Amino acid sequence: MKILVCISKTPDTTAKIAFTDNNRKFGTEGIQWILNPYDEWYALVRAIEIKEKDPSAIIHLVTVGGADCDQVIRKALALGGEEAIRINTEPTDSFFVASQIASVAKEGNYDLIMTGKETIDFNGASVGGMLAALLGMPFVSLAAKLELEGTTATLIREIEGGEETVEVKLPLVVGCQKGMAEQRIPNMKGIMGARSKPLKVVESHPTESLTEVISFELPPAKKGVKMISSDNPEELVKLLHEEAKVI
Repeated sequence: MKILVCISKTPDTTAKIAFTDNNRKFGTEGIQWILNPYDEWYALVRAIEIKEKDPSAIIHLVTVGGADCDQVIRKALALGGEEAIRINTEPTDSFFVASQIASVAKEGNYDLIMTGKETIDFNGASVGGMLAALLGMPFVSLAAKLELEGTTATLIREIEGGEETVEVKLPLVVGCQKGMAEQRIPNMKGIMGARSKPLKVVESHPTESLTEVISFELPPAKKGVKMISSDNPEELVKLLHEEAKVI
């Protein structure tokens, strides 16, 4: 069993967001980067759990980005990845990222490819599906459970109003979300061992970017809270109708 876990760096959730180049680029100055939680807590940890049941399983990591990704890669290796591949180019859009990962996945002959359901910065949730299409593999998104029996995967995924259980033959691409696994923290042995684990840097292959950023825009500032007396429901109804415009 060969497993490829796709990881990415994202800004820490407490980072102050700003834009540069006439609001066309994300400002990276002073940003603390972290391993994307959906990739870490659910995709990677579930892969580790699979390996704990089947020690013959192999876990590789892949990311698209520059040398500033190495810190989060080492964290993923400390958690339990065995070796990592960094595709040395700056990501531009989802199709570009999926194409770069697909070029690595084709050479690796992986049985199972796992991604987080989305990244917490762009929330696009599109790389997994594009990757599966480029590789000619089935794709299961929003997966909360994954069990393997030989070459058959049984997954539970969220759908509108309930859950769906599906069986799929490997190879397979899975987009993982909450419920897939429980968060783990690297221990000292893992942290020390990560320093000597292979981190292979490969160059990108030519891929056309299909999108262009016109501008970024911050959401409007939150307005102050208005306190309405409980004995004045007429005022509450008026504000909900005229200001909030929800009724």
